[in-house]
Amino acid sequence: MPSVTDTQLAPEVRKRPSWLPHRAWLIAAITFITLIGAAGFRSVPGVLMEPLNAEFGWSHGTIGLAVSINLLLFGLISPFAAALMDRIGIQRVVSAALLLVALGSGLTIMMDQVWQLMLLWGVLVGVGTGSMSMAFVATVASRWFIARRGLVTGVLTAAGAAGQLVFLPLIAYLSENYGWRVPSIGVAVLALAVIPLVLLWLHDHPHALGMEAYGASDTQPTPPRAAIAKGSAGRAVEVLRAAARRPVFWLLAGGFAICGASTNGLIGTHFVPAAHDHGMPATTAAGLLAIVGIFDIAGTIASGWLTDRVDPRVLLATYYALRGGSLLVLPALLGPDAAPPMWAFIIFYGLDWVATVPPTVVLCQRYFGMSGPIVFGWVFASHQIGAALAALGAGVIRDASGAYTLAFLISGGLCFFAAALSWAIRRPPAVPHEI
Repeated sequence: MPSVTDTQLAPEVRKRPSWLPHRAWLIAAITFITLIGAAGFRSVPGVLMEPLNAEFGWSHGTIGLAVSINLLLFGLISPFAAALMDRIGIQRVVSAALLLVALGSGLTIMMDQVWQLMLLWGVLVGVGTGSMSMAFVATVASRWFIARRGLVTGVLTAAGAAGQLVFLPLIAYLSENYGWRVPSIGVAVLALAVIPLVLLWLHDHPHALGMEAYGASDTQPTPPRAAIAKGSAGRAVEVLRAAARRPVFWLLAGGFAICGASTNGLIGTHFVPAAHDHGMPATTAAGLLAIVGIFDIAGTIASGWLTDRVDPRVLLATYYALRGGSLLVLPALLGPDAAPPMWAFIIFYGLDWVATVPPTVVLCQRYFGMSGPIVFGWVFASHQIGAALAALGAGVIRDASGAYTLAFLISGGLCFFAAALSWAIRRPPAVPHEI
């Protein structure tokens, strides 16, 4: 869409009736739907691990390697996608990303070689979903919201995370009754269906519509479009170099790497086969992960609400410590049935799943200002590096020992270390140090 510079805008180009919600909420709604659609395929690997093993003979470690490639690219592409959104716009980047997800998902029905699994699940879907990851959330929240930024970040984060999990029972049912290729086609169709919504309503910036961000004021104005439109791949690398000179970046990135290892990498990828090892049907285990997704929505929205009111550093340390304790007891809870202690774990883990995102996004904004979304893209890259290592490592541990127990214990211990890293973050400056 044509750009509108700040100097071309009158104080109020468009008058909005008082009863009409701010356009930012429509942007947030379209982003929510987009993230759910993009997350669909990322829920497939954990459920289809056993069917692929049965049909092709591929080991848990081999399939885990494909998932780890996906997770790694999902994170590494994020800061470049955020910079590309600055350069060519959100609509174009997100539409192209959804198309990649559809191609990667749909073409899997014809694969019969491991390299094809790596290319489709790993590369195409990894790049596609990575372009619509948490840096996308940070970009929308920072451009369209001044007030309620933490809450909106929590809601959008919940969409991306819950979308991966809520689809699990349906995918497991379709795979069990119709074969694993049917859900792959379904996810491709879903991704394609979201593209028209993006092209019609996911606008790039408030100033392009002649309005201000939600909650903008004289003291907290809308970020000017001119300041945002400098993005490029070179800009992403430049921001990384500058951020890497500050200890807070490494503290956030280190904690977030462990966050990824203990969620997407371990539980998201290996919970279903781990439960299956203990006699639990795959559909039951997938249903439990779907419950995680439902409670994740409540937990992440609540975390966003708390982030607007409580020191984000304290929230991060608390979330990581509680997660670590829950992982240490998980091996004792696994069994053929979903007993009450397992339900307690599922509910808690759902509330804590990505509750870490809103405080991390806000800390990036408070420390790095307008570069916050790109900095968060790099922090999120560390999240996916941790997830990739856990996806591969847990599969290797399962192949070598016949159980996932050691993987759960290691992850639990790392979460306590993440809590210590978060506690070591100093209080943010009153004015962000722009980079």
